[in-house]
Amino acid sequence: MTSADALAERAAAAVVAAAGLHEVAVVLGSGWAAAADALGEPDWEVPVAELPGFPVPTALGHGGTVRSVGGTAGRVLVLLGRAHLYEGHPVETVTHGVRTAVVAGCRTVLLTNAAGGITPDRYVGEPVLIADQLDLTRRPGAPTAGSPYDPELRELARRHDPELRDGVYAGLPGPHFETPAEIRMLRTLGADLVGMSTVHEAAAAHARGARVLGIALVSNLAAGVSPEPLSAQEVMAAGRAALPRLGALLRSLV
Repeated sequence: MTSADALAERAAAAVVAAAGLHEVAVVLGSGWAAAADALGEPDWEVPVAELPGFPVPTALGHGGTVRSVGGTAGRVLVLLGRAHLYEGHPVETVTHGVRTAVVAGCRTVLLTNAAGGITPDRYVGEPVLIADQLDLTRRPGAPTAGSPYDPELRELARRHDPELRDGVYAGLPGPHFETPAEIRMLRTLGADLVGMSTVHEAAAAHARGARVLGIALVSNLAAGVSPEPLSAQEVMAAGRAALPRLGALLRSLV
């Protein structure tokens, strides 16, 4: 067992001791935090700093708590916020939350994020099911194991919201927005969406046997697609505008 896995074991033990085993984990990215309330009143909630190995998020729109919510399908572990590579964290820290969740019993992991829309038919406020990913932060020799995203979970999501479409998500290190030339490159590579998170968490959860569903909120049109300058405030505004649909989708899925 690596030191990172040992730290996840300690964090999971603290979660289980306080709130029991969980069946589903939900990681809420930028613009998604307010949708957490749609999952129900938490039975337990703590600042992430009180759990072993969790850094305090510094990115705009990322909360800093972990909560447990009961439901008819079992307990849900909700992570409000995540760590990013661009905050100076190694991959082991970026994936600590999902590895902790799997050890705490979660066999399904729902990852959410805010993303730039690359293909012209995407629109701001659209939630997109991630069908596959381009990890453009990958270290030489990093293992691959096919797409980590579960097609049956995507089909389940479409039963709840038939308008949901699939897309390929490109993960870059960040924290800057991409240039128009980089967006043209990503479109050539087959990406529909671009962001600065998720790819490592999806791979880590999948490698540990969890089923993964990814949902990206198109919070802005990418550089060269949108005529307007990009901003972090735009990301948050898109999340607020889409909140009713995002909250209903999370509630129905979980």
